[in-house]
Amino acid sequence: MSKSAYATTDEKRDRNIVAELRRVTKRFGDVLAADHLDLQIREGEFLSFLGPSGCGKTTALRMLAGFEVPTEGDVLLDGEIVNRLEAHRRPVNMVFQHYALFPHLTVAQNIGYGLKQVRPRLPRSEIAEKVSKALELVRLPGFENRRIWEMSGGQQQRVALARAIINEPKMLLLDEPLAALDRKLRKEMQIELQNIQRSLGITFILVTHDQEEALSMSDRICIMRDGRIVQVGSPQDLYDRPMNRYVADFVGTSNFFDGRVTSVSGDLAEVTLDAGLTLSGRPIDKVSAGQAVSISVRPEQVHLTRTGGGEGQLPVTVHNRIFLGEHTEYLVIHETLGEFLVLAPRQSELNEGPFNTGDVLQASWDAGAALVLDRN
Repeated sequence: MSKSAYATTDEKRDRNIVAELRRVTKRFGDVLAADHLDLQIREGEFLSFLGPSGCGKTTALRMLAGFEVPTEGDVLLDGEIVNRLEAHRRPVNMVFQHYALFPHLTVAQNIGYGLKQVRPRLPRSEIAEKVSKALELVRLPGFENRRIWEMSGGQQQRVALARAIINEPKMLLLDEPLAALDRKLRKEMQIELQNIQRSLGITFILVTHDQEEALSMSDRICIMRDGRIVQVGSPQDLYDRPMNRYVADFVGTSNFFDGRVTSVSGDLAEVTLDAGLTLSGRPIDKVSAGQAVSISVRPEQVHLTRTGGGEGQLPVTVHNRIFLGEHTEYLVIHETLGEFLVLAPRQSELNEGPFNTGDVLQASWDAGAALVLDRN
């Protein structure tokens, strides 16, 4: 396994930059698909572009691959500008959402197709050996002679991966590669992709709209919106310190309460909500009195108890209960705040006893767990 798989965060910061977007803009007629993108991509990292449909993440990926040319700005690979370099000349391979496998070829022929285009030609024995090693890596040994239409969706995904990595690219680009798989198989393939990336030690760049997928697999996540990069950071950074409401809403689940800053004291800001209540929270960025903000509280930060009524506790009624195994999700209603979610660990239910629909409880959270965020 590659040494880079276990590099520390500080070591990752010192790695070489294998690709870079410098003020990259892409227009399709009157449509602005990518707007002044600036991003450095590190050697050996797993980076994900995350955002809703139409945010520009696939356009960014296609410009790195060479399938699109920037309208403005530069794409760099290994420090060299490659705006006009054809896709097949870049040290990059791509796995498409629908795999793009050749149905008339066997598994071995699909995987070895790229090697047969190499000049001077490689010996058949060398191609066969490389195909065999690629199949071992994706856990499909002995499938060389199978036809693509005889393979399951997950197996086809592995064939597409083997074909993409057999030429040993510097970067592997993945465009929603797990979207067509069912939930269980998608989970398995997430682990498989991580294992392959760590084994090879090459840079993986994933495009996805699935936040869970990005959070579970990535070293860093690039959040996009309306063709722009909103925030880049580790999954934990984005979850714990989102720069605005958009990021907090897209990374994980959160409850939002809108209002305006009344005052700031030390590490906390007091916010008078549009609903009329006053709550305190920890500003992620500098805020000032009168500023329109949202208070974000993650469901797992909310505590439910049967008794209380003390300072900071809110009387709520359980509206819905969903058992999730280790956790239970509650939808509760406060007469002023309205509905919000609570994610209660199994242990708290064992201590308090299960809460049922219609129960009147007390909800609370630590002031430091509530984040004060820009509304935009």
